[in-house]
Amino acid sequence: MKLFLTCRTALSALATAALVTGALVGSPGAATAAELDAIHFLIPGGAGGGWDGTARGTGEALTKAGLVGTASYENMSGGGGGKAIAHLIETAKKQHGTMMVNSTPIVIRSLQNVFPQSFRDLTPIAAVIGDYAALVVNEGSPVQSFGDLLDIYKDNPRNLSVGGGSVAGGMDHVVAAMIFKSAGAEPTKVKYVPYDAGGKAMAGLLSGEIKALSTGLGEALDMAKQDQVRIICVTSAERLADAPEVATCKESGADAEFVNWRGFFGPPDLPAAQKAAYIAVLEKMYATEAWETVRSRNGWANIFKPGPQFLTFLEGQEKQIGDLMRELGFL
Repeated sequence: MKLFLTCRTALSALATAALVTGALVGSPGAATAAELDAIHFLIPGGAGGGWDGTARGTGEALTKAGLVGTASYENMSGGGGGKAIAHLIETAKKQHGTMMVNSTPIVIRSLQNVFPQSFRDLTPIAAVIGDYAALVVNEGSPVQSFGDLLDIYKDNPRNLSVGGGSVAGGMDHVVAAMIFKSAGAEPTKVKYVPYDAGGKAMAGLLSGEIKALSTGLGEALDMAKQDQVRIICVTSAERLADAPEVATCKESGADAEFVNWRGFFGPPDLPAAQKAAYIAVLEKMYATEAWETVRSRNGWANIFKPGPQFLTFLEGQEKQIGDLMRELGFL
């Protein structure tokens, strides 16, 4: 079973946005020029997770490349991401200098009614990167391959605890279920242990609370390089240049492919000029050495879906994920 939730790099013409941005930056006293001097990133989860890494990595690249003066960060956990979304909406008029990072879970959790809002209540800025999913075990684990995990499941599904940095039925759960289903297992029998954000889930793996972790490749790469975890398989179609030693889940016996987008949203009713400025500065970021350093370090795939393209993509993903979750029994 394959789930394609990615998009090709689409650095489509944004000449109008770039011209608008350039005019604003060159205009004394223009609000957008002043706000581009400093971007505030709102992160709907705790430190150490995928959202945290994406926001801080993007801020690092933008500032080191000289595209943005300073970047600040605010972690706001709670409600599966709903607390930060509600805060952005309720304080919208004060948040024109803020971009909130999010990803596939905003679609999943809205479908589950974890929170009442959806991406339609925000201003979609752009999808920026894709992060493949991975199954990870503690470096000291006897598990050496996905086949070993599957053997534990076949012996007794209750002996295989798979954790993730999302609620039950959330993205990490859906991905784990999809991988095991693709290998012939019953997805609803996979024991899933939810954590609030990826950092806590990784801590659970390292402490031995869980046998395996369903997470983003970017969250696991650094830990693997430090010999703290072992990446069992990754949900890419082929082995990745940034992690050539990691087997794909497909070659490991689970015909599953998945990539999670991550991107940014502004508050509702964000002025069009501000939105255009954000889109233009993110597009310019891709050509910088600072961004390539961040991207390769995390094993991210470059994707770019600005503005209306992002909204159309989200609507399509909402239907695709909804169908999959119903098939797996999560809706």
